[in-house]
Amino acid sequence: MSLPPLVEPAAELSVDEVRRYSRHLIIPDVGMTGQKRLKNARVLCVGAGGLGSPALMYLAAAGVGTLGIVEFDVVDESNLQRQIIHGQSDIGRSKAESARDSVKEINPYVDVILHEERLDSSNVMEIFAQYDLIVDGTDNFATRYLVNDACVLLGKPYVWGSIYRFDGQASDFWAEHGPCYRCLYPEPPPPGMVPSCAEGGVLGVLCASIGSIQVTEAIKLITGVGDSLIGRLKVYDALEMDYREVKIRKDPNCAVCGPNATVTELIDYDAFCGTISTEAAEAARDSTISVHDLKEMLDERDRGERDFMLIDVREPVEWEIVAIDGAVLIPKGEFLDGSALERLPHDKPIVLHCKVGGRSAEVLAVLKGAGFSDAVHVGGGINAWTLQIEPDKPYY
Repeated sequence: MSLPPLVEPAAELSVDEVRRYSRHLIIPDVGMTGQKRLKNARVLCVGAGGLGSPALMYLAAAGVGTLGIVEFDVVDESNLQRQIIHGQSDIGRSKAESARDSVKEINPYVDVILHEERLDSSNVMEIFAQYDLIVDGTDNFATRYLVNDACVLLGKPYVWGSIYRFDGQASDFWAEHGPCYRCLYPEPPPPGMVPSCAEGGVLGVLCASIGSIQVTEAIKLITGVGDSLIGRLKVYDALEMDYREVKIRKDPNCAVCGPNATVTELIDYDAFCGTISTEAAEAARDSTISVHDLKEMLDERDRGERDFMLIDVREPVEWEIVAIDGAVLIPKGEFLDGSALERLPHDKPIVLHCKVGGRSAEVLAVLKGAGFSDAVHVGGGINAWTLQIEPDKPYY
């Protein structure tokens, strides 16, 4: 869909800016006017992680005049495989400050505004109102629905991207001209159904592929050139090196952008999406132990004072990275399809763990429903174990 330019042009470009952006200026579709629009644009990037890294770097290089960064996390070593805006010396630093410093190194003419806070219903409207366009680099469904609904209510366009393992998706959403995110995904998937990148992994360079599409779309919307991805979903399969496109139509029954919208103000998005299912939360309520409890139980088992079965419900590739001595690997999927149940003992308790506790809580609900009433799971999973009990083991 071709649309008028989103931003009015700035008054002028300096001599230094003309030199810097000369390769843009000689593109007829961009030229001086298009570059002045970029200079005058105010773009907010939600997140300075996998997608936010290439997005911020290329938005800065392109000459977007004002870049906002919403980010509350700190740089972790595991980020560096894909979050290229940060470096080794940034480990432990605020991601927002690290990203700002990289942006200023790329282009000192860009004004950077930091929002070092968790985006939620209490602050999103005030933050988004300051910008012309939103680039969504979030990695969880609750924030995606929050971003969508806020943009619809404010009439803002936003460029969305998603990554997982070797697969990526990108589109533009602008309810005034086409569908919104809820038109594509009216309801979030059931809790635990779609693993996060932290659980399932992501090819580092995939972030660059999808992030660069997002920046391309942002530039097109700002300058009014080309056909945007409004009404189209771009799907990328890196393993097959294949791009395909899916048409997205505006849903007349959409809860937020439809004519009879039922969502007319922001809602509780954590409750809407759920971090774990109601069944898992109920099962874990009185059946969660700490890693210190587990350590004591393992010590007692080694002394022959008690017996139980410790089950790791992660995937085999995760087991190869790190495992707790004495655990048995039975992936979550084998509990969901029922094949694992016949292998479980009925004469001793079962203790479950995963990476951080979400998957083991889902499996715990399955076991409770199958009659294993004394089963428990480990809060915080193996990540808590390696941090608190065996810090010499790998943390991922």
